[in-house]
Amino acid sequence: MPLTYEQFRYAFANAVTEDEAKQLYDTYAVPTPGKPLFQAAATNLNPWTEAKVDINNPDRGPLLFISGERDNTVPWAIVNASYKQQQDNQGLTEIEKIPGRGHALTIDSGWREIADKALAFVGRFVKS
Repeated sequence: MPLTYEQFRYAFANAVTEDEAKQLYDTYAVPTPGKPLFQAAATNLNPWTEAKVDINNPDRGPLLFISGERDNTVPWAIVNASYKQQQDNQGLTEIEKIPGRGHALTIDSGWREIADKALAFVGRFVKS
């Protein structure tokens, strides 16, 4: 399923300049299978889907949700609901909302801020 530039701009690159959005589209937009998207969308309807998450898994490690405030693909409400679901798990769960950022937060010009947050989170649990 290829995305048009306009679809990519709305879904991924809505929080960057037009020039950066075009660069991201040229670099990262490739046709992909639609099946994983439909599986994820139907997770609650199909109890045998590969996309189902075991929120009670006692062996999972620390979990950090990072969300762009302007993300049109996985909006804050969805990320926050997932975070709240994980609160039932005994493992540590944290959430970060990044102001002014969209879904492309790991590939756009501000990616280093996201990488630093993720590394700082992981670093709290790695023993030297």
